[in-house]
Amino acid sequence: MQRLIFCRSVHPEALALLAARSDVEAVFLSKDTPGVPMQRELAEQIGGAFGVMIDVERVTADLLARAPHLRAVAGFGVGYDKVDVAACTERGVLVCMAFGANDLAVAEHTMMLMLMVARRATEYDASVRAGTWILQGGRRMHELAGRKVLVIGYGRIGTRVARLCTTFGMTAMVVDPAFPTPRIAADGHVPVKDVWAAIPEADVVTLHCPLDATTRGMVSREFLERMKPTAWLINTARGPIVDEDALATALADGTIEAAGLDVLADEPAAADNPLFRLPNVVLSPHNATEPQECFARVSRRAVMNLLDVIDGKIDPGFTVNPEVLDRNKA
Repeated sequence: MQRLIFCRSVHPEALALLAARSDVEAVFLSKDTPGVPMQRELAEQIGGAFGVMIDVERVTADLLARAPHLRAVAGFGVGYDKVDVAACTERGVLVCMAFGANDLAVAEHTMMLMLMVARRATEYDASVRAGTWILQGGRRMHELAGRKVLVIGYGRIGTRVARLCTTFGMTAMVVDPAFPTPRIAADGHVPVKDVWAAIPEADVVTLHCPLDATTRGMVSREFLERMKPTAWLINTARGPIVDEDALATALADGTIEAAGLDVLADEPAAADNPLFRLPNVVLSPHNATEPQECFARVSRRAVMNLLDVIDGKIDPGFTVNPEVLDRNKA
């Protein structure tokens, strides 16, 4: 009997996959507040586990030391910045992600934020509810068509976003060192080699890159100052990619016009976060992957990753450290 620990609920379709297995014990940790890590309870329960599915929890070397039988960490999503991959690899723990399961949902969420910023949706909603109806002041509304968008990161999500932007009549400029410029050009977009040169051209900058040492704090004061004063920043990637203090200042003093953010540096965010006081910011609680269709896909993939590791048939394409597979075969 293999013990699997889950740090969040999963879709009923994924529960059915678990229920069909007589060789699996599924343990779901209690979770009262979505988005709040269950770090302490996970540390207490992980001792005899074969696998764990994390949400926003951290997998550190200290946590791994508590789990001598652990063989798999499955992420509920595609980001693994909270996992010490090197420590997992050293201990022979496979790190698996639900690659491909949330691309559509995040891309749609990106476009929703872009449209809400363009049309001042939250401000007008509040105005109608307050009985003032039409806002007389503030920034103007805009169309997306005809605007240039700089897509930073051309993975599964960035690819979809660039395509959706062109559907809206925008020109997509794309930067990603992992993709050759002929491929980006063949997709109908403008390849960008020098991101700093492209920033001043963009009406919208949207982030779809992973959080790592090279991207942490990438959107700095200098980055924001290179943007047009009429430009918008959209972030559905990871909060720490953006220097939030610099962004709050840039939004307050007119360095840039507006922002749409699904992610913040600290989640849940403190009530005194300066971004909360600004009318030119649209916020959502890191819930781009919460549509029921996406919830079902990610749940199935995350659970199947754990079950496939048990069965010895995991697809390397869903792994972050496939060298562990090679080591286990040797």
